[in-house]
Amino acid sequence: MASNIDVLLRQQLIERRQRLERAASDAAMSLQVERLINEVDAALARMDDGTYGLCEVCHEPIETDRLITDPLSRFCLDHLSAPQRQALETDLGLAARIQKGLLPDSHLHHRGWEAVYHYQPASIVSGDFCDLIPSSNGDLYFVLGDVTGKGVAASMLMAHLQAMFRSLIPLGMALTELVEHASRIFCQSTLPTHYATLVCGRAAASGELEVCNAGHLPPLLISERRVDEIAPTGLPLGAFCDEQFSTRRVRVEPGQAILLFTDGLTEARDPSGGMYGSDRIRDLAFARRGIGPRELISHCLKDLSDFRREAPMGDDLTIMALHREPGPSARSH
Repeated sequence: MASNIDVLLRQQLIERRQRLERAASDAAMSLQVERLINEVDAALARMDDGTYGLCEVCHEPIETDRLITDPLSRFCLDHLSAPQRQALETDLGLAARIQKGLLPDSHLHHRGWEAVYHYQPASIVSGDFCDLIPSSNGDLYFVLGDVTGKGVAASMLMAHLQAMFRSLIPLGMALTELVEHASRIFCQSTLPTHYATLVCGRAAASGELEVCNAGHLPPLLISERRVDEIAPTGLPLGAFCDEQFSTRRVRVEPGQAILLFTDGLTEARDPSGGMYGSDRIRDLAFARRGIGPRELISHCLKDLSDFRREAPMGDDLTIMALHREPGPSARSH
């Protein structure tokens, strides 16, 4: 395990011990607190003798996201007891339901924009992140991203990001300031090994689109004659706590669309190991230009299925399409 994770986990354990010591003054809790303090001390001792993070049965490394979630873990997933495994499955199921409940409506109309997305975890929970947030001034904010890693730790960071953006957007700050605030908070509250690539954009009723791309795959602007990439304008969130970002502005005409996706699409593999790739999605977007966002995503998913055939999903998959509706529209629901 990387030493910087060891340092942070040690800090977590020490802080946990300090809180337990303060709680020990409550006589009713003394036996339970004493047991927990002993568990923390045992974990710190394992750090000192170099056995921390190794399963006590097979002596193989415990999954990193489990240690991040619970620094007192002593067994890998393969060697959990039946009650522990059942408790973990229950927690994962609950986490999946919570995560699903955090997602926005999958089909939204807002002031001349139609937005649709497809969200598909590779396992029970996902590290992908997407949101659609109408603002009080009439603009539609959209966010799509990917947190490093998989499993519970990545899903927790995904929820953290979503809460940040939903709290910051109503403040009405500039898009660059919004992303810089989110990046700074994310950097200060996560492990140094974790970061997130994402696209955050603001779609105005006029058709003006402002996009901040923090190290994510370039969104595609699909017009009648061409497909253009909207290139990154900064590093991933959390890479540096003082990272600054810029934005790009494009004009989206009626009938044109923006397509965003995570690398669960571009890095998908066929049975022989071949990669789907960015060129294939660009070609598909151009071939299907002019259709609505729901149909566009449907074609993307069918093409991906035809490519993968029976190969399993290797990563979480999220695809989002925003379409500028033809003619005046003030629908919003």
